[in-house]
Amino acid sequence: MRKINPSYVWSNESGEDLTTRCFALTSFTAALTLTAIFFWDIYIGESALKLSVLGISVFCMYVVYHLAVRFRKVQLGAVVASLAIILIVLPAEFFTGGGVYGCTPIWFAYAFLYIGLNTTGRKKLLLLVSLLLSAGGCYVIAYLHPEYLTVHDMKTAYLDSIASLIGVGVMLYVTVLFLMRIYDQERILAQKQKQEIADLNKAQNRFFSSMSHEIRTPINTIIGLNEMILREDISDEVAEDAANIKSAGRMLLQLINDILDMSKIESGQMEILPVEYDVGEMLSDIVGMLWLAAREKGLIFHVDVDPTLPARLIGDEVRIRQILINLLNNAIKYTKEGEVRLSIQYAKETDKEIRVIYTISDTGMGIRKESMPYLFSAFRRAEEEKNRYIEGTGLGLSIVKQFVDLMGGSVKVNSVYTKGSTFVIELPQKIGEVGEIGELNMEARHSMNHRMHYRQRFEAPDARILAVDDNKANLMVVTKLLRNTRVQIDTAESGEEALRMTLTIPYDLIFMDHMMPEMDGIECLHAIRGQAGGFCRESRVVALTANAGSENQALYSRAGFDGYLLKPVNSEELEAEVLRLLPSRLVRLTDESLRQEKTGEDGDRVAERRNRVPVRITTDSICDLPREMLKSRSIAVLPYHVRTKQGMFLDGIEMDQRGLLSYLADPEHTAQSEAPDVRDYETFFAEQLYYANNVIHITMTEKVGDGYRHAAEAAGTFNNVTVIDSGHLSAGTGILVLEAARLADEGASPERITEELLRIREQIRSGFIVDDTSYLARAGRIHEMVSRAASAFMLRPTLSLRHGKITVIRIRFGTKESARRAYIDRALHAPGEIDRSQLYVVHVGLTEKELQAVCEQVLRLIPFENVICQKASPAIAINCGPGTVGLLFKMKETGGEER
Repeated sequence: MRKINPSYVWSNESGEDLTTRCFALTSFTAALTLTAIFFWDIYIGESALKLSVLGISVFCMYVVYHLAVRFRKVQLGAVVASLAIILIVLPAEFFTGGGVYGCTPIWFAYAFLYIGLNTTGRKKLLLLVSLLLSAGGCYVIAYLHPEYLTVHDMKTAYLDSIASLIGVGVMLYVTVLFLMRIYDQERILAQKQKQEIADLNKAQNRFFSSMSHEIRTPINTIIGLNEMILREDISDEVAEDAANIKSAGRMLLQLINDILDMSKIESGQMEILPVEYDVGEMLSDIVGMLWLAAREKGLIFHVDVDPTLPARLIGDEVRIRQILINLLNNAIKYTKEGEVRLSIQYAKETDKEIRVIYTISDTGMGIRKESMPYLFSAFRRAEEEKNRYIEGTGLGLSIVKQFVDLMGGSVKVNSVYTKGSTFVIELPQKIGEVGEIGELNMEARHSMNHRMHYRQRFEAPDARILAVDDNKANLMVVTKLLRNTRVQIDTAESGEEALRMTLTIPYDLIFMDHMMPEMDGIECLHAIRGQAGGFCRESRVVALTANAGSENQALYSRAGFDGYLLKPVNSEELEAEVLRLLPSRLVRLTDESLRQEKTGEDGDRVAERRNRVPVRITTDSICDLPREMLKSRSIAVLPYHVRTKQGMFLDGIEMDQRGLLSYLADPEHTAQSEAPDVRDYETFFAEQLYYANNVIHITMTEKVGDGYRHAAEAAGTFNNVTVIDSGHLSAGTGILVLEAARLADEGASPERITEELLRIREQIRSGFIVDDTSYLARAGRIHEMVSRAASAFMLRPTLSLRHGKITVIRIRFGTKESARRAYIDRALHAPGEIDRSQLYVVHVGLTEKELQAVCEQVLRLIPFENVICQKASPAIAINCGPGTVGLLFKMKETGGEER
């Protein structure tokens, strides 16, 4: 047994549960209040009967409070205290305190709160009904027998009423304050747990990504050197062994991909990337990986493909390949004898889209009926004990289901235990180039011919290539795989060594590893691009890395790499990339089938890269300018991020305003806009400097988000990047961006553009009227209680940017239509001072009719030359919600104060 120190109840230093804390607080404050009133009644000369009743009440409250808390019987104590209040204290106080003319009705009201907070379940309902009956009984008896009431003189009645009013008021205030504190503590705890979960997910993703990178590096050496063995004149036995090594290596890569993909799926970062691919080549690779495994178990491996299936389809080839490999690998593992069959048919949906049906069947052990519900669960296997000797991670089918769902397909399972299983996958895909796949004989293609028939594609003896990697084995693999092309290959084991070599040698192509100590590949790339006196500032650079995933491929593209190859790399991929990027004058094709469009493809490549503009204007996605306008002015945009429970999305690219509002329609859903981090800005600026000598980046006001701070910190890495705080947001920033683009087109220097923009931003006016303040509350801009009050009283705030800070300048009352009209009238009330060239109407969730009404009212007040209606970006819409309208424009040179 342990006593609770009442002083700990408020801060919960004792670690008690919420029910105990609430009972302790309400009971203790009630006892203290009754004690105070008891002494007050003595002072004002109350009757002995009332003092006796009050004294007994105080004593009972103290006893029940201490016993319940001491012996950990809080619910029992709450019930006993409530019954005492209902049956003894309140009726006695009612008749000795003057009945309805006294203060007892106030105590009846407080009793409802006390019971509601301290009891649960059916006990709460019974006690509340008992309280109603007790109060009703007292009123009825007092009405029928007024002689039972003790009548007080007016002075005593007033003093007694004041004391009770103050006492109950204090108790209510303390209780509400306590509950609000509890809410804040729980909210902080929830946020802390949410952050811990996010940190844990990030750590898990970093671990899986690092593991993938570390395993891919040695596999690159194994598969690369094994490929060189297959090229040589070797015996059939050695060729078969080498083919088995190749197959095992590719299966190991498949397992690594499964683990990495599962991590991405759980964190909501998995993306589907449709590309055009050759169906026959994909099937040939898959069968090549699994045919040997089936043959070793004595299984017959059939592949039946509808000959009228289009030869080239558009879909996520990588994910489709993983789906088929996982299902076929499972079929082979769980089949002891008989056959495994892959059948592919299709059903035409439209002229450009089909539904491909993949059927994988086997004659294996089948699946028990009771195991079917858990078939697609991660890390779970059917009949674990029976299958304990069968290799596998337990991830395959879970990943299959996730990928199929992401691609909008379906998966069905038919299985008879001990007879075999059939998986049917249906995936929608678009048709690529016209042509049918024809008859495929995969069994003949993958019979006993294990030798690799290497076909030299080209020679480039005058080309110079630099390979940069901190792993000597990887450098050896690249050198040997390109040996037959006769290119001149130099190697560097660090970024610093590479920089020393590019300072003196003009390389035509550079293969760059990413994860290197001291200076990584991206830093080395930027150093090469800006190397004073270097010979390789215009050279093509390819990321040759073990970092898998579409997000990494996008990272290298943003960083300025000209290509991306994933380790382990084979000779075909490596030679294809060299052939693609080397100038035609250096290449002599040895394969006649490749003599097509190579010549002229890149003759003017270097000249193109040297045509850099003097100044390039860039901004963030929150500028809320039409895409056509940004494209026509060559304004580059870096997207903000939208964080939800489902993951992180790129503003305006992976999530639009409609999708955001649909997601936030659920009050339980929250979203936050986040500025790109410093590294995002660094890679963005590096990419833009590839096409311009100077970059001027314009952000929204630094007093609203982290965009300006992150961009300014990133700009410190470069000597020719200037970051300007627009002092506005949304199209207010956009107006300044367009002014900057105009000045750049006129040939103004970066210094003059900066000077002019600092002057022009004072002429811009940015304002919004918000219809639904709950979005401001959910975004943390205002307190939730303020939002509720605004909603209850139909209050709609008008926000304006003053000195870069969002300020509430007016509160509009009434319907959203009347408030919106009043806002527009006020914003445009000085037509003589407003520049009439352009007005931006930025809105969130407005209907066509509502938007038309806004434009008509605007044009009645001021005939603007151009009225541009633009949906707010999701990063902006998060903070204001549907119904929000903003008018953004520029004042004339002598414009007045902000309205």
